[in-house]
Amino acid sequence: MSTDLAPYLAIAAQAARQAGAFLAGRSVATQGIDKETGRDIKLAADRNAEALILSILKNQTDLPILAEESGASGELSGLYWVVDPLDGSANYNRGLPLCAVSIALMRDETPVLGAIYDIGTGEVMTGAEGHPAELDGAPIRVSSASEKSAAILATGLPVMADYSADALQAMAADFAAWKKIRMLGTATLAGAYVACGRVDRYTETGARLWDVAAAMAIARAAGGRAEISDGAPDAPRRILIDNGRLPD
Repeated sequence: MSTDLAPYLAIAAQAARQAGAFLAGRSVATQGIDKETGRDIKLAADRNAEALILSILKNQTDLPILAEESGASGELSGLYWVVDPLDGSANYNRGLPLCAVSIALMRDETPVLGAIYDIGTGEVMTGAEGHPAELDGAPIRVSSASEKSAAILATGLPVMADYSADALQAMAADFAAWKKIRMLGTATLAGAYVACGRVDRYTETGARLWDVAAAMAIARAAGGRAEISDGAPDAPRRILIDNGRLPD
């Protein structure tokens, strides 16, 4: 039996907007850095935005939630929320306008709904099964690029990646096939930008489910392809989101 996702889409969009407006109106100096471990950074902003989102989701639904900062509350099966309150924390910390709020609804292992607030632009991207992908209420679609030589690849260099000479050589060979390469520092926006045709493929190894679940749902609603490797809820995954027309 299918579930009407429209009420959940409205709730997710509301929470994304409120958390995004909160983050856009606060400076890192007023919120502080909680922890820096290696290349990873945790800000008070992440924690505060997550608390705001969770209060909205818990007040309006009784679904379990997997959140980046606080982990899982409830059994992650059937319908449940997945929340990244601030993807691109390092960018946010330095004032780079590439960071976002990401809220997804999962059905077991499948992202079925997403709402993303782009903090740098104030744009809201949404999409769900049975509902069109939209940017600020206007329909969006993936690009029509069918050759890598005419397409833009968004990717990242995760901390745990293989940086051996052979691996870097293979990476360089792949990069050479594309028209342009972009590294945004936020998996959420890289995937969302596929949905609205700004880039043609996003792929990375090391993303977490909360980084990409909303973008996956929105990209599928926009006519694209979205795949993620199996793994535990908080495990690094391999992710591919593209327009469905490019060769592998």
